[in-house]
Amino acid sequence: MSDSADSRTKTLNFNIGVLGHVDSGKTSLARALSSTASTAAFDKNPQSRERGITLDLGFSSFTVDLPDHLRDSEGQKQYDSLQFTLVDCPGHASLIRTIIGGAQIIDLMMLVVDVVKGVQTQTAECLLIGELTCPRMVVVLNKIDLLPPNKRQSAIEKMTKRLHKTLENTRFKECPVIAVAAKPGGPEAPDTEEPHGVPELIELLKKQTYLPQRDPGGDLLMAVDHCFSIRGQGTVMTGTILQGSLAINDTVEIPALKVTKKIKSVQMFRKPVSGAMQGDRVGVCVTQFDPKLLERGVVCTPGSLRTLYAAVISVRKIGYFKGSLATRAKFHITVGHETVMAKVTFFGLPPVGASETPSDPKPPPPQPCSLETPFTFDREYFYQDEYMSGQSEANSGPDPDQWALLEFERPVTCPLLCLVIGSKLDTDIHANACRLAFQGRLLQGFEDKGYAETSLPRLRIYKTKHKEGHVERVTDDYTVIGRSLFKKETNLQLFVGLKVMLSTGETGVIEGGFGQSGKFKIRVQEGLCPETKQLLSSTTKKKGKGGGKGGPANEEEPKTDSQPVSINLHFKRYVFDPHKKMVQS
Repeated sequence: MSDSADSRTKTLNFNIGVLGHVDSGKTSLARALSSTASTAAFDKNPQSRERGITLDLGFSSFTVDLPDHLRDSEGQKQYDSLQFTLVDCPGHASLIRTIIGGAQIIDLMMLVVDVVKGVQTQTAECLLIGELTCPRMVVVLNKIDLLPPNKRQSAIEKMTKRLHKTLENTRFKECPVIAVAAKPGGPEAPDTEEPHGVPELIELLKKQTYLPQRDPGGDLLMAVDHCFSIRGQGTVMTGTILQGSLAINDTVEIPALKVTKKIKSVQMFRKPVSGAMQGDRVGVCVTQFDPKLLERGVVCTPGSLRTLYAAVISVRKIGYFKGSLATRAKFHITVGHETVMAKVTFFGLPPVGASETPSDPKPPPPQPCSLETPFTFDREYFYQDEYMSGQSEANSGPDPDQWALLEFERPVTCPLLCLVIGSKLDTDIHANACRLAFQGRLLQGFEDKGYAETSLPRLRIYKTKHKEGHVERVTDDYTVIGRSLFKKETNLQLFVGLKVMLSTGETGVIEGGFGQSGKFKIRVQEGLCPETKQLLSSTTKKKGKGGGKGGPANEEEPKTDSQPVSINLHFKRYVFDPHKKMVQS
């Protein structure tokens, strides 16, 4: 900020996310709390006005004296006043994505619960989003005017108890619960009725404030929620600075429009300032462009955002999600300020003691990892058919470290390391089930449209394969003929040189095909043991007995693979290897 602004007043901006179930009365509560409404405030969306439901992140603010506990943190007064910016997040599910967009800048969550209805599906989802993005919460029981006065106190106490029970396993356990009536008589009632409990709520909010960690350094990223033009001045974008800072005369990029613009002026809640930083709500006027092109989106330092076709993320399943997380499934991925469908491939660390010749073809469980293992292209990873949970009948440890490859249906623009949330938003909104499935951080992005050819081969995710066949007969002490390992049409050349193991303990190498029916020749370098030769010659003889053309047909090779010596082939294949090579260590 400029010195002149400093000499007047310095205001600490504190963002409160107002979340809750649709119709819990969030907007009337925000209205009751606010004096100054910012441009985006209170449902500018016509559809929302008709239904009385918030459809976009409305913003409004009010200013109070700086509470004492904020003065003393530095031994002096860093700020003169405290401005609460209320970010009114929509409650209905199709709009989970908007909530997540708003939740990345929220310092305190205010969860509004209808005292009559209690916790509903969306309330639970709001709680989850809060847990992922916000350190503190206050619960507001609204609509207490609907309770009969003689039973009001006991109903409030009962609901408070229930909420504390719901919250006891979250990071918000023991959070304060307060009862109010934001709009006594409901939305249609005249405005003459005073709200109940609002001054007490303001005092509670003041008690809950802290100095948020704000960092002016790094690239600018601003979430824009409203855009309009002022004739003769330029186009104004209002929004919140998620990271970095901006100042008059800076050049910023609007990645969605692929243009850069110069900042002409900056306002914070209708007061001109020379600059602003992370956490601030601002209006930024830039050289003219058509505001219709950018209703919502992001503005950044030129060149700082990536447009990605695919990404690798760290991944953790959200405990309340009931479904399984399967590889190749599609999820709604919220990343930066966008929600887009993506196909997901889960992978983890190679199982402990993994080698290509396990005695059991089933993969052992993945290794648990106490610390976040960093992702790197230099390591090998194990392909998973689904997300692996650390919870099982045998153990109840944390989930092992794992990652996911996301392949987006359309490119997304976002900063690296941003929060990623995967959900199943196509689940029925009325089914009482959590639709948020997993969360993670974006670790690696692929900006090339042809990433499948150019980048994915560097990602060494492998599957282990096991094939079993049988020895048909011995040719000499060093050679056997095998069958049933390959189909007739398999190109055996691909397998030449691979090691195999006989069930009797010898190892051999596939030398090539034998005849046309998928049989093959194995060279046993060390030679066959006498016991193996004995075993094989006795079964070959048995088969030869009673043969001849006239012999009974059932004396022919029995169909039930009763061969006593089996051949085991173990190898691994990298999922993204264009040559589909088979590898043995």
